[in-house]
Amino acid sequence: MTIRNLDHAVRPRSLAIFGASQREGSVGHIVLKNILDGGFEGEVWPVNPKYGEVQGLRCYRDTAQLPGAPDLAIIATPPATVPGIVSELGARGCRAAVIITAGLNDGNGLRQAMLDAAKPHLLRIIGPNTVGLMVPPAKLNAGFAHMAAAAGNIALLSQSGAIATSLIDWAAENGVGFSHIVSLGDMADVDVGDWLDLLAGDSRARAIVVYLETVTNPRKFMSAARAAARIKPVIAVKAGRHAAAAKAAATHTGALSGADRVVDAALSRAGILRVNGLGELFDAAEITARFPPLRQARIGIVTNGGGAGVLAVDQIAEGGGTLAELAPATIARLDAALPSTWSHANPVDIIGDAPPERYRAAVEAVAADEGVDVLMVLNCPTGLASPVDAAAAVAGLAEHGRIAGKPVLACWLGEHTARAARHILQEAGIASFETPAQTAQAVSYLADWSRAQKALMRVPSSRSEDVAGDSAAVHAVFRAAAAEGRRMLTEPEAKAVIAAYGIGVPQTIVAPSPAEAGQAAAQLLETSAKLVVKLLSKAITHKSDVGGVVLGIETAGQAEEAASRIESRVRASAPEADIEGYAVQPMVVRKHAHELILGMSRDPIFGPVVLFGAGGVAVEVMDDTAVALPPLDDVLAGDLIERTRIGRLLAGFRDRPAADTKAIAAALNGLSQMIVDFPCIVSVDINPLLADAEGAVALDARIEIDPQAVEEEGPNPALAIRPYPAGWEKEFTGGDATYHIRPIKPADIELYPAFLARVSPDDIRLRFLAPRKDFPDEMLKRLTQLDYDRDMAFVALEAQSGDLAGIGRLSCDPDRTRGEYALLVRTDLQGRGIGWQLLRQIISYAQAEGIARIEGFVLSDNTAMLQMCAEFGFSVTHHTDQPGLMLVALDLA
Repeated sequence: MTIRNLDHAVRPRSLAIFGASQREGSVGHIVLKNILDGGFEGEVWPVNPKYGEVQGLRCYRDTAQLPGAPDLAIIATPPATVPGIVSELGARGCRAAVIITAGLNDGNGLRQAMLDAAKPHLLRIIGPNTVGLMVPPAKLNAGFAHMAAAAGNIALLSQSGAIATSLIDWAAENGVGFSHIVSLGDMADVDVGDWLDLLAGDSRARAIVVYLETVTNPRKFMSAARAAARIKPVIAVKAGRHAAAAKAAATHTGALSGADRVVDAALSRAGILRVNGLGELFDAAEITARFPPLRQARIGIVTNGGGAGVLAVDQIAEGGGTLAELAPATIARLDAALPSTWSHANPVDIIGDAPPERYRAAVEAVAADEGVDVLMVLNCPTGLASPVDAAAAVAGLAEHGRIAGKPVLACWLGEHTARAARHILQEAGIASFETPAQTAQAVSYLADWSRAQKALMRVPSSRSEDVAGDSAAVHAVFRAAAAEGRRMLTEPEAKAVIAAYGIGVPQTIVAPSPAEAGQAAAQLLETSAKLVVKLLSKAITHKSDVGGVVLGIETAGQAEEAASRIESRVRASAPEADIEGYAVQPMVVRKHAHELILGMSRDPIFGPVVLFGAGGVAVEVMDDTAVALPPLDDVLAGDLIERTRIGRLLAGFRDRPAADTKAIAAALNGLSQMIVDFPCIVSVDINPLLADAEGAVALDARIEIDPQAVEEEGPNPALAIRPYPAGWEKEFTGGDATYHIRPIKPADIELYPAFLARVSPDDIRLRFLAPRKDFPDEMLKRLTQLDYDRDMAFVALEAQSGDLAGIGRLSCDPDRTRGEYALLVRTDLQGRGIGWQLLRQIISYAQAEGIARIEGFVLSDNTAMLQMCAEFGFSVTHHTDQPGLMLVALDLA
């Protein structure tokens, strides 16, 4: 379950407080007092067999005595009593409870007993071990926090009760109000993902801030976070930023993909802005909720003090921000308006004696520059000009916190006069901060959030997720290793596996003995100038650590001698290790190639993780790597490459030409698809991957598998993001043409303009229930970029041309119990059974996914759709609120 019945918790009309007390200082006393002091306008029913009256209200002995089923129960009774109370509440009709009681997770079975009692009634449990729940706009303060919170538009989710109360205290001092405050407690039932789903659709929450310690259901969390972040800003603090990195002895990747890097990758993939400290949560929430995402965040600064400008620039640089380069026309305009001593560059220093008119002229000029996306306006107090007058001049230019449509952030330094100036700025909607560093940091929030939103909505430039791997060949390799009880593949086996997914490898001959290594060398030297001889041992994974790699071999005799030396070194350093032979292969010499690493490891929370970065023998020392969650495409692979220092070097410098980044991205996509296809893969190292202008080739590879999981089929259930559902494809013949039905892909956005051009205005009206002419790019991205865990769309393509013929869509509620369908078929292709086939595909998919009911809204004059629904067995009824609209429904349970 996700949001099922949680509406009873956030919009209750009646409350029952179990454990309500007259005893001062007790939790039951504080909870009831907070509810009453908060002014809750619904029914309040104290429950405690010890009292007939509590705090002026009639007190009931138990659930049976209550005058009705409460919308929300708050339980603060001893642990042993909780399961029984939950059972009675569920039977009575209550659907949500906040369990403040701690001690249900002590191995006493009470936690599971509580959940078992709630399950038959779909009663939702918030907690246990929680400080409580606040919904200030509803005057609800159902908890034992030390103070109430003001109403506002920021929702707070906290996995720590102490952090929640601290933030309530901080917010009161800083004038911050809340739409919701949820202390999540032990999350026995309702977790972060559930609340993100609920708050995404609650108009009272304009932004969501989250204090995270762990994620209990990563796939649900990622799905909910991505859905919420598309609608409103989500900002998170994740504890444990510097926890020790996870270690995996078999591969470099395990040592390099520390847990916090994975959290960063997950939050970024979800479109969530991560900040470092609690105080930053609300600054970030205010800025991101105030302004829409920016395409770029080039910053223009106007200041009357050069030092303040320099401090701001330092902070911008440290945050990876971009200082705008002013256009010549802007410089000329500023020359005409400012004294000759102005800085003649960005930051625009208008000198300490700047009167209001000078501020106005400078800000107007910088705001008009097309190369400026964000304005930062600073003021240092002097005896030569009034900070208040300067603030009034800037405020007079602003409309909804923007000047010339661009966000404005202000910093008026000082205390006495600056306070009045800040008030003027804030009244004009301009975000105001006390120091240049805070102002620059706020700009970085807007820039980082804009980048996260851009990443959420970007479209792959090609069908880069279509990796045709030879899964049968790979499966055979894995089976052979599993039959021997091996976890580690040999190097030839590992290279065969990655080659099956399009990653280039050099030719390799396996030689069981030094003499046979010499024979293999003679064969390879016919086409190669130099060779490499490598140890083959299932017991030794890092060959270079034991001298198991010899380079630059030019004769068969050198190869045999190299193999013998390797054997001697291994016998001396690891006498117990089995030597299975030697891998002889051409020595790949590329003067300008970069050594890279590609890898995969398993994070204990988010599952499989892909790593990319600078490779070679010093890979851990260099530590120039980045991680991402699979599945990948060319956009996500490109982002992963760009997040490393070596990624910038790949663009070329001095005498080194640019590397073939498309080949590197293809290798990442191949690795990603292999992870999707084979749940048995535990870890992968491809190191080094040599990359230059000629392409990419893997010189070494290590793969670890779980022999017990070799027969498990993909897609990999451990992935935190559900991959493309490739199994849902079929072909059919309609009329004289063949059509191909498959799930939609992000790249299908390219097909929409031609498709919509061939749909009549009346068919558009029937599909969208109203006339529509405009389909903005953002809307088309939302239609084509789906989270397959909750939504599905099938496209019907003309087999010959690949043109889009029709679309069937199923949008599920977060509980996945009900889905709303919609169909649109190109006007010139109607009557060929395309809509029928799409609806049949939707129904089959819903049945396979366990969705209980499909519904749709159909205009009463859409007779063709209504007839088709009747033929499929849908019920058809008039919509109760909207004349001319029909509700069609098909029960699948």
